[in-house]
Amino acid sequence: MACTNCSTGTKDGTPKGCKNNGTCGTDSCNKLTVFDWLGNMNLPTGEAPFDCVEIRFKNGRKEFYRNTEKLTLSMGDVVATEASPGHDVGIVTLTGELVRIQMKKKGVSLTSPDILKIYRKASQKDIDIWKDARDKEEPMKVKAREIAIALKLQMKISDIEFQGDGSKAIFYYTAEDRVDFRQLIKEFAQVFKARIEMKQVGFRQEAARLGGIGSCGRELCCSTWLTDFRSVNTSAARYQQLSLNPQKLAGQCGKLKCCLNYELDTYLDALKDFPDFETKLHTEKGDAICQKQDIFKGLMWFAYTDNFANWHVLKIEQIKEIMAQNKEKKRVSSLEDFAIEIIVEQEANFNNAMGQESLTRFDQPKKSKNKNKNRNKNKVAGPNAPQGQNQNKIPNQGNPNPNQNQGNQNQGNPNQNQPNRRPIIIKKNEDKK
Repeated sequence: MACTNCSTGTKDGTPKGCKNNGTCGTDSCNKLTVFDWLGNMNLPTGEAPFDCVEIRFKNGRKEFYRNTEKLTLSMGDVVATEASPGHDVGIVTLTGELVRIQMKKKGVSLTSPDILKIYRKASQKDIDIWKDARDKEEPMKVKAREIAIALKLQMKISDIEFQGDGSKAIFYYTAEDRVDFRQLIKEFAQVFKARIEMKQVGFRQEAARLGGIGSCGRELCCSTWLTDFRSVNTSAARYQQLSLNPQKLAGQCGKLKCCLNYELDTYLDALKDFPDFETKLHTEKGDAICQKQDIFKGLMWFAYTDNFANWHVLKIEQIKEIMAQNKEKKRVSSLEDFAIEIIVEQEANFNNAMGQESLTRFDQPKKSKNKNKNRNKNKVAGPNAPQGQNQNKIPNQGNPNPNQNQGNQNQGNPNQNQPNRRPIIIKKNEDKK
């Protein structure tokens, strides 16, 4: 669901657009949107609708408010809510029984007195003040960073959020250590003339607020649908046999990617049937240890301790059979008796189809450097040229010496005695009637 700024114009029908490319300051287009799958269901007779509403503010910040005035609200309505001090302006994202489920999920008591209330639907005056305050945030963020650098504070101001009435500004910052920003608040209050509130967020929360595109080509999960951040360990990458490269495993927040936990349970279930990676097989030819395993094909690669360059591929059933004999203090003859051969199919190469393997096929063709030399090949004849010289002739054809004078071609044109001089083109001027 897009914000109100992305609606079409009234005159020509062209979209207005907030020009923030999916991270608009008013509604955060497509950021933590919710589908109300209970919206088409009617309540039983005599049942009152749930009086709490979920409201979203800038960059996906959501809060629960109580509809004490019993306003008829729907998703997308702009409302004025209670704040301390003054009031705030937000957009309704969820109503009805789904709000009750969300409050239970977040651990918010349904009868808590700390739940603020909704004043009214926002008037045009409220929306104008709200938009004016939003327009101040970007230049204010630049100035705030300059002040923090001048005070030599080890912190990064990532975002600024104004309250709906413009009376208070919340500064979100990240820092490695504790920061003494008492002098910073005094500077901010003196320069910006507003109530200042500093709020420290983690690096993942910062990436969720700012948004972006991940390495998969999609919007970040934390800014679109992910609300709870679980800890991610490097063991999740080991179980999935991923390269332990920090540059590939880290997201835009600098931490391990949250998507490493998505398929971890599936990998753990598949690894239950596999023998331990530290398993050692005892044969008459020598002891062998595991070098590699393929979870999808159910294969493991073993190599003798005295010959690590030669690997043998075994299935899980064969490994368990060898382990059972080793448990009875018996040794098999060798791994070659159980190893299987993997036939590598030749991959089809479709890169040369239609001749599209060249990366420069759309580039402009380069101009020839011999352009001046080619000009002398074609003789341009004017209206006063002798008869027979209007035809194109190839100079030096059949003449092994290019410096030899061509008498027949140079007759009647004295300019051709000089080889480096361009031919004169005579244009006939037509008299204007």
